[in-house]
Amino acid sequence: MADAVKAEDIQDAMKKQIADLRREMNKINKSLAERAEEAADQAAGWYDAASDRASRTARQLKSSAQSVSETVQQNPGTVSGALALGGIVGLLIGMMIGQSGSRDRRWY
Repeated sequence: MADAVKAEDIQDAMKKQIADLRREMNKINKSLAERAEEAADQAAGWYDAASDRASRTARQLKSSAQSVSETVQQNPGTVSGALALGGIVGLLIGMMIGQSGSRDRRWY
C-alpha cells in the first residue's frame, strides 16, 4: 500500500512538473513570437527607408542625366572638343610610357 501511495505521489509530482514545463514553454513561445513580430516590423521599416532613398537617388540621377544631355545638345562642339583633347592627352601619355619601357628592353 505504501508503494502505491509513493507511486501516486511520484506521478502527481511528475504531472505538476510537466504542467510547469508546459507553462514555461508557452511563455517562451509567446516571447519568441513577440520578438519575431518586432524584428519583422523593424525590417519593414528598414526596407521602406531604403526604398525611399533609392527612389530619391533615381530621381536625382535622372535629373542629372537630363541636364547633362541638354548641355551636350546645346554645346556639341564643346563636348566633342573635350573628348578629342582627352584622347590626345591619353595618346601622349601612352606614348611616353611606351618609350620609357622600350629603353630598358629589347624586342628582338
